[in-house]
Amino acid sequence: MTPTSTEALRDLAGSSLVTARERTQLLTGCVGDADLTRQHSPLMSPLVWDLAHVANQEELWLLRAVGGREPIHPEIDPLYDAFEHPRAERPTLPLLPPAEARAYAHEVRGRVLDLLEAATFSGTRLLTGGFAFGMIAQHEQQHDETMLITHQLRKGAPAITAASPPAPPADAASLPREVLIPGGPFTMGTSTEAWALDNERPAHTVTLPAFYLDTTPVTNAAYQQFVEDGGYRDQRWWSPAGWQHRQRAGLGAPLYWRREGGGWVRTVFGVTEPVAPAEPVVHVCWYEAQAYAAWAGRRLPAEAEWEKAARYDPATGRSRRYPWGDSEPDASQANLGQRHLRPAPAGSYPAGAAPSGARQLIGDVWEWTASDFTPYPGFRAWPYREYSEVFFGGEYKVLRGGSFAVDPVACRGTFRNWDYPIRRQVFAGFRTARDATPVTAARPA
Repeated sequence: MTPTSTEALRDLAGSSLVTARERTQLLTGCVGDADLTRQHSPLMSPLVWDLAHVANQEELWLLRAVGGREPIHPEIDPLYDAFEHPRAERPTLPLLPPAEARAYAHEVRGRVLDLLEAATFSGTRLLTGGFAFGMIAQHEQQHDETMLITHQLRKGAPAITAASPPAPPADAASLPREVLIPGGPFTMGTSTEAWALDNERPAHTVTLPAFYLDTTPVTNAAYQQFVEDGGYRDQRWWSPAGWQHRQRAGLGAPLYWRREGGGWVRTVFGVTEPVAPAEPVVHVCWYEAQAYAAWAGRRLPAEAEWEKAARYDPATGRSRRYPWGDSEPDASQANLGQRHLRPAPAGSYPAGAAPSGARQLIGDVWEWTASDFTPYPGFRAWPYREYSEVFFGGEYKVLRGGSFAVDPVACRGTFRNWDYPIRRQVFAGFRTARDATPVTAARPA
């Protein structure tokens, strides 16, 4: 839980900012200037843009909005406005070179830490509970995940490494395919989480019928069955929009998969390796997830179903912060924070299981849901419309749960992510659901 004392809040805000900056430095310091300024994909910004952008947002919100300071370099504000310049055109802008971007980020951070030392965390809504500092730490970590996606898209020798996830527990292979989530009301969203963003608010009651949910995310082995069964060639499993996209984009397997010899291999941060059967499938778009679910005789869970599975405790009737309770995640409960550069095998992290027995609802892979990104009843945009409100509608689908690339500061049971249903570069997988009524002709797991 977010602390309430001034000193504890100061420590939390400071450590969150430092953790984010250390990760930013790792992701931008492991490659040369040419890689920092190159656009590795039209879907992504040059890494040097992200570096200066996080510093510019930190200056805008902490030094100017909270601290009332004069701008350091007001002339660069338009260059790092994400809404003024789409990603594809950012390489053409007169961006700060790497050395200048680093110097700017260092200068801003030094002034912010001085500001933090004097912060009282009261008097304005931005300061209450340390929200503005938490918002900026989350923003930088979100861009760190974006930069990690750029590293995955990058061609050339590996630039980053990490330890492999631990082996799955002994019971992983014998887990039931699905768990039952009871029907009835539950509290969705939050009105009390101090660093929650506007789209997570307010808390409200949602009533759902009972349903079944996969115990773990869908694995590479299960998804490969769909591929080998001709799932990409059979229009029956695809929505009309999904089939059009599959044809137009030439989809035939998850991004980064390719056939080699008698099997499948994939590229993971510059390393080619066999596809790991037990890992959750990743780098599939919403249309692919939807098609797999139809082939399996199931469906994608609604966003509310996902959150109830992740937060609802039938024993107490309350919604937890995380599947395991209210405590912050640790390494025994979830694969978060770029500690590993891949999902852990399905069935891992029993200490992080929900009351239903579902595992890995937090971490490993973002999970596509069936839902459009829409506001909750009583939503109020704050502190700016462009974080959430401008994205609401049918264009975007909601993802939940975070991935191995997400830091705990930007991941909780109420956290909402969203993206276009065609996006595959994100670290996204899925799990499937079904109504709590008998079904027929379901495919094997």
